[in-house]
Amino acid sequence: MSRRGYYLIAVLFAAAVCNTSDGVALGLVLQQIKIDLALSDTQLGLLTGIAFALFYSFVGLAIARWADRGDRVAIISLTAAIWSVLVAACGAAVSFVQLFLLRVGVGIGEAGYFPAAQSLIADYFDRAERGRATAFFIAAAGGTYLVGYGAAGWLNEIYGWRVMFALLGLPGLVVSLLAWFTLREPRFESLRDEKRTGRALFASRSWLKTTAAAAPAPPLRDVALTLWSNRTLRCLLLFWSTAMFAGVGIARWQPAFFVRSHGMTTGVLGTWFALAFGIGGTVGPLLGGAWAARYAVNNESRLLRVAAGLWCGMTLLSLFIYLVADPHLAFGLLGLYMVVNTIFFGPFWALVQGLVPESMRATTVAIFMLVGNLVGSGLGPLAAGVLSDALRPQLGQESLRYALITLSFIFLWGAWDLWRASRSVMDDLVKSQEEAGAAPGKVVHA
Repeated sequence: MSRRGYYLIAVLFAAAVCNTSDGVALGLVLQQIKIDLALSDTQLGLLTGIAFALFYSFVGLAIARWADRGDRVAIISLTAAIWSVLVAACGAAVSFVQLFLLRVGVGIGEAGYFPAAQSLIADYFDRAERGRATAFFIAAAGGTYLVGYGAAGWLNEIYGWRVMFALLGLPGLVVSLLAWFTLREPRFESLRDEKRTGRALFASRSWLKTTAAAAPAPPLRDVALTLWSNRTLRCLLLFWSTAMFAGVGIARWQPAFFVRSHGMTTGVLGTWFALAFGIGGTVGPLLGGAWAARYAVNNESRLLRVAAGLWCGMTLLSLFIYLVADPHLAFGLLGLYMVVNTIFFGPFWALVQGLVPESMRATTVAIFMLVGNLVGSGLGPLAAGVLSDALRPQLGQESLRYALITLSFIFLWGAWDLWRASRSVMDDLVKSQEEAGAAPGKVVHA
């Protein structure tokens, strides 16, 4: 990667950490919020699920349509400022309704980031480099957990969850300014700018400027038809939905599980989570990007078959995390779970970008996020909370343990979707390249 590419990934990495750390921190302090605001597990499930996901998904789709023709850097900067202010405001909530509405606002602010960032990365890097570059970007998950669990855990322990949210919102404002003044939008660079590839450019930003391309951005209906007609994309979309349902549903309740079943405080718990998730969430994407760059270049079928096998192994890891009695062993398994969980997400998103034309990239990512968040993030935490409440009369404090065990089996469905996608991906990539007018290049059929 060039220095310009490294700088882009570094800024997007920092923005991604700020973008997602509040959701991780919210899961960490659910038990304290439950007590302070006298909430049920079902209400907590609404806060961590549908309150955020519903507006995140629909607004994200609208902003992605904008990102497919507009200044993606301006979009990233603006949305970063919005979510930062609203995350800080969560600390002032005094009722379920207030916190619910603030989470809705955070979802609206964070909605525009991921599709715009993915589209920008796809423009900076070609197919051979895109998987590794996206893997570096996805490695922000590790930083998210270090901040969301490590820093937030001790901030909550010392100052309480209200001050914690106020402080978590501040770094995003800094990243917003950094993106605004130093990132470059390839769509609007002049010939003079093109010569300045060795350093950041203080560029002129515009929220209203659109690309001068002759062909307008495809209608949303055409993008949806493209996704539906592509067998691989259909399978990947099903996988993403089930992965989000089980993964986010479990993740939002993991801190509450360790508090209830193992009696841990948020400070100690945050440190352990920061180590397990921070290291695992960083190592996984980097390993996956390196492996894909060496063993799966132009062989995405192999990539998806290996991912399906890993997803089966992750199901077993998830079960044992909630079955073992020793919390330290559980955290060790959690770290390994995170490596497996994140190892192929960089190549996964690079593959999604490669299956659609440039004019559809941001919208395609937004559709994945729409379905994944509504079916997954929106319903996963809620399903875990409802199931925990239903089991409470029989199991008491241990009801959450068995609710999370139940959700773990859903990972097997995701593994099956990945396997099905591996059988069609090579043909679909050739078709996508031919329709875009590009040479198909070297394609290996395994």
